[in-house]
Amino acid sequence: MDQSNVLFWTQLLATGEWIIRLTMLPVIVLRKEKPTTCLAWLSIVFFEPWIGLALYLLIGENRLGRRRLARRRRRRSQLETSQYGRMAARRAMDASQIEECKVLVHLAGDVGGLPVVPGNAISWTTDTDEAIDQIIAEIDAAKRHVHLLFYIFQDDTVGRRVAESLRRAAARGVACRVLADAVGSRRLFRTLAPTMRQQGIRIFPMLPANLWRIPFKRLDLRNHRKLVVIDGTVAFTGSQNIVEASYGHKRAGVWHDIMARITGPAVDQLQSIFLEDWFYESGELLDDASLFPPCEPNGSIAVQVVPTGPDQPTELFQDLVVKAIFLAQRRVVITSPYFIPNEAMLLALRLAAQRGVQVDLAIPRRCDHRIVQAAGAFYCEYLSRFGVNIYLFRDGMLHAKTLTIDDELAMFGSANYDIRSFDLNFELNLFVHAAKAVDEMRRLQQGYLDCSDLATPDDWPTKTLAGRLKVNLAKLFSPLL
Repeated sequence: MDQSNVLFWTQLLATGEWIIRLTMLPVIVLRKEKPTTCLAWLSIVFFEPWIGLALYLLIGENRLGRRRLARRRRRRSQLETSQYGRMAARRAMDASQIEECKVLVHLAGDVGGLPVVPGNAISWTTDTDEAIDQIIAEIDAAKRHVHLLFYIFQDDTVGRRVAESLRRAAARGVACRVLADAVGSRRLFRTLAPTMRQQGIRIFPMLPANLWRIPFKRLDLRNHRKLVVIDGTVAFTGSQNIVEASYGHKRAGVWHDIMARITGPAVDQLQSIFLEDWFYESGELLDDASLFPPCEPNGSIAVQVVPTGPDQPTELFQDLVVKAIFLAQRRVVITSPYFIPNEAMLLALRLAAQRGVQVDLAIPRRCDHRIVQAAGAFYCEYLSRFGVNIYLFRDGMLHAKTLTIDDELAMFGSANYDIRSFDLNFELNLFVHAAKAVDEMRRLQQGYLDCSDLATPDDWPTKTLAGRLKVNLAKLFSPLL
């Protein structure tokens, strides 16, 4: 190639880079409300225009796509006038008499549109095999229907055990419906799903990801929920997926989750969440009152179900968590596999510690995502300087996502304490209002703290120049993770 051709292609490349920069500048500035996110994207686009453009097309927009959003709006209006919608509303009961958390009760209702429901019984398990055994036992006892919704439904030993229990249920006439995220469960749809369909199990992928749709929707917006509903009377939800505890990862070790078995009126609300997602993905409106059998109060726990997703103002959920931390008077305990807080949550935790609240945060010593671990180290080290106790879980991957505030409130579910769960994914969390239940959740959290080491300055990778550079570079990507 002669010198003139080299000069031509160099000029063409430089011109293309500046076209990208000047084109993306107004796009990013106008579409990104948060200055930190805006600056992060502008930095990538201006330093590496072609890479920045590709990344922005892949993950830059918090959007489901115009067609999917329009379909969800149409189907939501159908749901609101359906028999199922009326049944769910009739079962709901107001519990605004919980004075100490009244503000949170109303704020959570604004987020998920669901009120507090008293009279529930909850039992938690932290053992993966025990949770799977309980789910399979309930499937084997099902008489009318089995509904499963999971981010990961893996074709492994655990997944095949659950699939076999579904086969047995379908063989005796039980309606079996399964939703699994198209990306998180991609192997399932290649291998196990065809056989399950032949056995009478109805299964659909959630949020299918197609490369040719990249210009119109974001591919990494996922349905991260975990939910089982049996006969409309028993439900399971929490942080656990249908997968072996090892998750196939060698770096992080065995994963530790929390799963709750729930009976009582809150099951109606959990059933409604499954039916909404089923309708959105399959187009089938299950307008049947028999899906909501009588769920009489059988416990003393008030529960508020809080579903969130990118089809609604997800910043309300982070507002809810921040408000809960600001209400703390004595102690806040958080467990999360990933910890990348936004500025509001960072401020709430810092101020809580500074005003004398004991703030304990437990995260894995070794995370399955290196860049997330590096970014999280920046925030953890920062908070530790203000008196927040950072605990590093040493027995594997701490995947339980929990929050307790004093003796009055507990939250658990599928959402991590990171920007992705706050802004991007479809998540399902439960707020629990009952001193006994909060105490039980606190004991589970204490078990994780007992298996953790209180972090010291030597635990952070910032002792060397290379470590400081790694952590601070990862921090720059926090708004995008």
